Amino acid sequence: MIDRATSLSTVWAPAKVNLYLHVGKPLPDGRHPLDSLVMFADGNAADRVSVRPYQTVVLKVDGPAAKALKGEKNNLVLRAAKLLMDAAGRSDLGAALNLHKELPVAAGIGGGSADAAATLQALNHYWDIGFGDQAILNLGAELGADVPACLQSEPVLMRGIGEQLTPFKMQPLPIVLVNPNVPLSTADVFKKFDAMGLGSDFKEREGPDSSGGPEVLARSLERYSNDLEVPAKILCPAVKDVLDTIEKTEGALMARMSGSGPTCFGVFETMEAAQAAAYIISKRKKKWWVKASLLSGSR
Repeated sequence: MIDRATSLSTVWAPAKVNLYLHVGKPLPDGRHPLDSLVMFADGNAADRVSVRPYQTVVLKVDGPAAKALKGEKNNLVLRAAKLLMDAAGRSDLGAALNLHKELPVAAGIGGGSADAAATLQALNHYWDIGFGDQAILNLGAELGADVPACLQSEPVLMRGIGEQLTPFKMQPLPIVLVNPNVPLSTADVFKKFDAMGLGSDFKEREGPDSSGGPEVLARSLERYSNDLEVPAKILCPAVKDVLDTIEKTEGALMARMSGSGPTCFGVFETMEAAQAAAYIISKRKKKWWVKASLLSGSR
């Protein structure tokens, strides 16, 4: 598990990017079988969770995307803190948590899951509970399907209902993340996916060719897709605009939606090309959230 702490009391919560996402028909419990290759952003596209001493557990949210969480009663950060306290059998613990929110909410890049993962890691250290990696992963799975992958924060094949994680060898990958600043509910996208009768041809596949550079990978990824893209475009037409904008930007090797959207990403040959593209897109679309990022490769 990667230690993303910048100090004892601050942990990064990077964006999760699905390079592809195949989805099957719903299981009897309503959840869906998944097959996805996941990578994680650098500090250019990440939230931060910080901890200070306090008698009880309290949470303050700040940052550019904080407004979207105002009044939220079931925040994943607080749920993660309570789950850890309960697992440790320690009702006497306290901490002042600060979530610096940079990532857009309901965006398909696992922001809430990343925040929960960072909280578990930060408080496990801060409270000196001493749970090992597997114990923290098990707690993460109780909070959401994406949380275990966010705890590992390295390239993985994500299967089952998201709980089956297999490390996948990847080189760092320059991308641009683009969100039209329109929230899109994951539950609504899956509901539309089901209503459209999609997922009948689902099967797990071998991962793409990751032996070359970004151009080789982009060509290989053409054989894969994001199965949630079609229902997402119906619910949020801005997704098509985002994809078209990325594809038309100089240097873009491919464009695809991440997760349940509406955030999309473009792959570029170098970070310089990604940064130039992010600058161009942000100038053209001033209300959009645009970030160049280097997805972390395998350790």
